Amino acid sequence: MSWVAANFAHIWELTLTHVGLSVPPIILGFVLSVPLGWIAHRYAASRSVLLTVSGLLYTIPSLSLFLVLPAVLGTTQLDPANVVVAMTIYAVALMVRSAADGFGSVEPNVRQSAVAVGYSGWGRFWAVELPLAGPVLVAGMRVVSASTVSLISVGSLIGVSSLGYLFIDGLNRQFPTEIITGIVATIVIAVVFDLALVGLGRLLMPWTRSGAKAPRRRAFARTEAAA
Repeated sequence: MSWVAANFAHIWELTLTHVGLSVPPIILGFVLSVPLGWIAHRYAASRSVLLTVSGLLYTIPSLSLFLVLPAVLGTTQLDPANVVVAMTIYAVALMVRSAADGFGSVEPNVRQSAVAVGYSGWGRFWAVELPLAGPVLVAGMRVVSASTVSLISVGSLIGVSSLGYLFIDGLNRQFPTEIITGIVATIVIAVVFDLALVGLGRLLMPWTRSGAKAPRRRAFARTEAAA
C-alpha cells in the first residue's frame, strides 16, 4: 500500500488516460452498430454477410492492428487515435449482432400495429423499434464496455499510455504490487462503466424496472387503441 500511496498521482493519471481512451470506442461502436444491426435485421440477404464480416473483425490480432493502423490512418505509432480506432472496430464486431438481435426481439404484431396507425419508417424506428430493442442494446453495450476497458491495456505494448503501463513495468521489475494495482484499477473502471450503463438504461427505459415485456404491452396497446 505504501507504493500505491507514493505513486497515487501517477496511477490516477494513468486511470484518467485509460478512461479517456475507453469512452470514445464504446460510443462510436454503438453509433455505428445500431444502423448496421437494423439493416441486418431488416434485410435477410444482408444479415449473414454483416454478421459474418463483423464477427471476423474480432479475430484480428490487436497488436497487428496497432501496427497496421498508423499506415492506414496516417498517424504516428504512438498516436492514441490508433487505439481508439482499433477498439471501435472491436466494439462494432461485438455490437452488430446484439443490435440485430435487439431489433429482432421486437414483436411483429407491434411493428404491424405501428404501420397501421401511420408511423413512417423513421417514425417507427425512433418511436417503436429502437425503444423496444433498448434492453438488448444495453446488454450488448455492457459486453462492449467490459471488453474495451480490458483491451485498452494492450495499447501500452506499442507505447500508448494507459493502465497497461503498470502491467509492463511491473513485469519488467518483477514487482507484483504494481501489476495488481493495474488489475484492480482496470476492474474498478469496468465496474463503474457497467453500473453507469445499467443506470442510463433504467433512466432512458423506466419500463425495464418492472419487466422487459411491459414496453411491448404498452406499445401494442397504444397502437391498437390508436387504430
